[in-house]
Amino acid sequence: MKRLLMFVLIAVLLVTTLGACSKQEDTSSGDVEGQDEIADDKVYTIKIGHVEAEERSAHKAALEFKEYLETESDGKIKVEVHPNSALGGDVQLSEAVASGTIEMAIPSTSVLTMYSDDFGVLDMPFIFDTPEAGFEALDKELGERLTADLRKVGIDCLGYGFNGSRSMTNSKQPIHEPADLKGMKVRVMESPVFIDLFKTLGANATPMSFSELFTALQQKTVDAQENPPSMIYTSRFQEVQEYLSLTNHVYNYLAMIINADFLNSLPEEYKTLVIEAGREFLVEGQRAKELGDTEFYIEKLAEEGMKVNEISPENNQKFREALEPMYEKYEKELGEEVFELARKYNK
Repeated sequence: MKRLLMFVLIAVLLVTTLGACSKQEDTSSGDVEGQDEIADDKVYTIKIGHVEAEERSAHKAALEFKEYLETESDGKIKVEVHPNSALGGDVQLSEAVASGTIEMAIPSTSVLTMYSDDFGVLDMPFIFDTPEAGFEALDKELGERLTADLRKVGIDCLGYGFNGSRSMTNSKQPIHEPADLKGMKVRVMESPVFIDLFKTLGANATPMSFSELFTALQQKTVDAQENPPSMIYTSRFQEVQEYLSLTNHVYNYLAMIINADFLNSLPEEYKTLVIEAGREFLVEGQRAKELGDTEFYIEKLAEEGMKVNEISPENNQKFREALEPMYEKYEKELGEEVFELARKYNK
C-alpha cells in the first residue's frame, strides 16, 4: 500500500512539472509573437549626428524629422540632433552608426567608400548632367545597390539627400582652368576619388576631416578647399578665404544612414513611421531646400567680400579633358555597370 501511494505521488509530481514547463513554453512563444507590440512605458531614442551648421538644409530637415516623429509617436520616439561635428566628422559618425554607438548620421556619400568602392562613382567629376539626374539614379537601381552594400556592415539608409554643387575657394588667386591649381595645397575629403581628382588636376591633394578644416585654412596649412556654397557660407570660410570659383565639378550627395539593428528592433508601426518620415523630410524636403540655397549663398558670399568667378564653357571643357584619365582608371576598377547605373538618367 505504501509503495502504491508512492507511485501515485510521483505521478502527480510529474504531471505538475510537465504542466509548468508547458506553460513556460507557451509564455515564451507569446513573447516572440508580441515583439511588434508597443510597450506603454518604452521610449525609443534616435541620436543623429552631422557635420553641418544649423543654417544648412540638412540640419533644418533633421529638425523637421524630429518634430514629426515625436508628434506622431506621442513622445514614444525621441530624436536628438547634434550639428557642427559635435559627435565627430563624417568618417567617425559613419563608424558610430555601424557600431550602434549612435542611431543615425547624415554623412557625405564620399566617405562611404570605406564600406563600398561603388560609392566612388558619385564623386566622379561631371558624372551627372544635373542634380536631379543623380536623385533619380539614387532613388532607383544605383541607390538600391549602394544601400545593399551598407547593410552588409550593419547600416541601413533611409535615402539620399543633396549636399550641393561643389565649388572651390582659396587664398591665392581665381581658378579659371586646371593650370591655376598647379601646386596648390587643396583639402579634400577622405575619399580616394577626390584625392585622385585633385592630383589629376595638378594640385597637392590633402585629405582631412571637415572638423579640422577651418583651423587648417586659417593657419595656412592648406591653401584651398571645395564645398557647396551653402556650406562655405555657414562654415564661415569667407573669413579665411578670398576667392570663390564656381567650378561645379561634382554634384555631391548625402546619405541618411541608420543603424540596421536599431531600425529592425523598432515595433513595426514605429519602423514604418521612421522610414516614411525619412523619405519625406530627410530626402525630398532636404533636397528641395538645398537646391534653393545655392544662388542665395553665392550672393551672400559675394556680399561679404569674396571674389566670385564663373567658369567659361571653354575652360569647363579643359577641366573635363584633364579628368578623362580618371574615367579610364575607375571604369576598370569599379566596372562599367555601376557607371551605367549613374549615367542612364542623364537626359
